Amino acid sequence: MPESCPLFDHVLDAPSAFTPEDLVDAVRESKGLPGISVPALCVLDFDGDLTDWLVQQGMATPFLPWACFHTTMYVVEIEGVRCGIVARTIGGPYAVLIAEQLRVSGVQLILGITSAGRIAPLLPLPSFVVATGAVRDEGTSMHYLPPSETVLCPTPIADLLREEFLQLGTTKQGTVWTTDAPYRETGEQIQRHAAAGVLAVEMQTASLFAFASVKKVHVGMVAHLTNATDHAHEQFDKGTEEDGLAILRALLRAGQKFLKET
Repeated sequence: MPESCPLFDHVLDAPSAFTPEDLVDAVRESKGLPGISVPALCVLDFDGDLTDWLVQQGMATPFLPWACFHTTMYVVEIEGVRCGIVARTIGGPYAVLIAEQLRVSGVQLILGITSAGRIAPLLPLPSFVVATGAVRDEGTSMHYLPPSETVLCPTPIADLLREEFLQLGTTKQGTVWTTDAPYRETGEQIQRHAAAGVLAVEMQTASLFAFASVKKVHVGMVAHLTNATDHAHEQFDKGTEEDGLAILRALLRAGQKFLKET
């Protein structure tokens, strides 16, 4: 270990010099936006193709009061449940940047759906993993929590998500490995994490769990396993657009149940 490493040198209880409130206020002022809260339930669609299809089908409309320089929020209403959806917030830093702005804009629950790589060799492709914890192989979480190997999901929503996703296929709860360097996943790392019981690898969960733990925000994460280094058949098969809509429905049902219970 070097004598000094900036990633591990943060005074975590020191106030930030730049806040999400500052950013949201600046966007509202520059764009003349009203101070209207975002929907209570918001979804981060990390891949973005589901959002694209919803827009094409006329099922998603822009939420114009969303005060963000970087993204567009859409509003979707399915089975009587209204949600905001933001696409392509890929990676821990970007996901948390948007989550921080959602927090100060009135969100009550943030749910994420991400494509992921299989780590547990016995899981079929495709399948789903409801994340209950994450290996912190990224940098964003270090700005919120002291260094540790893992971070747990701070929101008791895993059972509700598993119940809904079991209707779509094989679904497991457990730990995912969050990396911010997807093209530096080595064979040794994959084997080590598999031996430790890690189920999947993705890019956002540890960062979002750390943020949510400190900022007292409700979050839930589902990983859609679509690829694996040891998989000889078709990779990155996420199914049809209708399959994506079924995934969104499952997220919204679980989210609505959670909000009613809290």
